[in-house]
Amino acid sequence: MGYGDLPGLAIQDLMDQALIFMIVSLRIGAFLLSAPFFGSRMIPLPVRIVFSAAFSAFLVSRVAVPPIEALTTLSVLPIIAQELAIGLSAGLLLTILFAAVALAGEKIAATAGLSFAFQIDPNSGGQMPLISQIFTLFLTIVFLSLNGHLAAFAILMESYNFMPIGAGVDYVALFQVGEIAGATMFATAARLMLPIVTVLFLVNVTIGIITRSAPTLNLFSFGFPITLLAVFVLLFMSAAPLGFAFQDLITSALGDLGDHLRGAAIGQ
Repeated sequence: MGYGDLPGLAIQDLMDQALIFMIVSLRIGAFLLSAPFFGSRMIPLPVRIVFSAAFSAFLVSRVAVPPIEALTTLSVLPIIAQELAIGLSAGLLLTILFAAVALAGEKIAATAGLSFAFQIDPNSGGQMPLISQIFTLFLTIVFLSLNGHLAAFAILMESYNFMPIGAGVDYVALFQVGEIAGATMFATAARLMLPIVTVLFLVNVTIGIITRSAPTLNLFSFGFPITLLAVFVLLFMSAAPLGFAFQDLITSALGDLGDHLRGAAIGQ
């Protein structure tokens, strides 16, 4: 067997394969950067890089890529921008929809007088009301327990079938993700917080009537502890209904993710 018969890759072929691997990893990497839980500060950047590389290694032989001639010229720049836009918009959609629970928790905390109780949010690094933090952690647990992360990755990998790398993409549909998901987020947050906020409002009205009837009762020493006790009891009693509501939110968000990617594909 001569030297020319030995299997292997030439240096140029190795660079071509590295370029293809980089192009395939853009959509997955952008999704991991912007998606909830995966894009949080709790997940170190090296972990996300390794995760993206592992998925790309799985996909590199299963997805269609443009010819190598198109990837070695300036025509690769629109392909890179398109892959980043697809991944970022998909992750942003889930992030906005899942932010409904944080918004609901913020409004409940404001009604209960707990708006001053802030805690550092490990996802964003900013401050968040305590109830919002509890709701966010609850949603994350439900999301992972239902294998929602696997469903999200399955939808993203399926997108390579109807939205191949370098194919036409409806950028208007991609950029409208914030507007559509924002409206859904506010509607979902209103449905989550409305029962608890309504009961707290009735409790506050009752406290107001009592303190009005007996002026000697101090509003802060009498009404504030009752409001705190009421919100804790309501949250305890609402744990199971909130779990089912979060499950519906996750199912709806994953369905919206698939519809969003299919709607952005030209010809679908």
